[in-house]
Amino acid sequence: MWLQYFYVFLGAFLFDVVPFPFPPAFTIMIFLQIMFGLNIWWVIVIGVAASILGRYVLTLYIPLIAGKIFKPSKNEDVQFLGKILKEKGWKSQAVILAYCLLPLPTTPLFVAGGMARIKPLYIIPSFFVGKFTSDTIAVHLGKYATENAESLLHGAVSWQSILSLSVGLLLISALLFIDWRSLVQKKEFQLNFRIWK
Repeated sequence: MWLQYFYVFLGAFLFDVVPFPFPPAFTIMIFLQIMFGLNIWWVIVIGVAASILGRYVLTLYIPLIAGKIFKPSKNEDVQFLGKILKEKGWKSQAVILAYCLLPLPTTPLFVAGGMARIKPLYIIPSFFVGKFTSDTIAVHLGKYATENAESLLHGAVSWQSILSLSVGLLLISALLFIDWRSLVQKKEFQLNFRIWK
């Protein structure tokens, strides 16, 4: 029985450790909860813990990848953005919490945080509150939809999932291709596509 909970942990971790928009971790949590008839609260607690660990690991390794594939100017640009985020204090925490409560992928938030070399503990408390809240709602809704499992599987590729993926890719593109220093300091919107080494 504990093996199935390990699958919840592993699935949620793998969904949230990747540096590109992936389906939300609650999708694997819902699937496994329905498939094995697992205790819903254990699924939520284990899944959220795995998601937090996955995002933590993501913020640790993304600076290494960013340093190898992006020009130093792009890394400095994102670090500048991170510095501004840190200076805003509790307002930044409120924005992170609100963002995590929305049905948007949190991958761009953690990629930006990692590239900006923001300490994961600065992002994770607000992420935990938002993630626990949104995943609790999602997993309960998934349990409610158990009798409609076939329509749930068909809904995996819906306009909402396509929109969510598109928004995630758009946010990562904005992070990478907008010259944030020019935008914030000079109020000039500039795109820079020459970010690769």
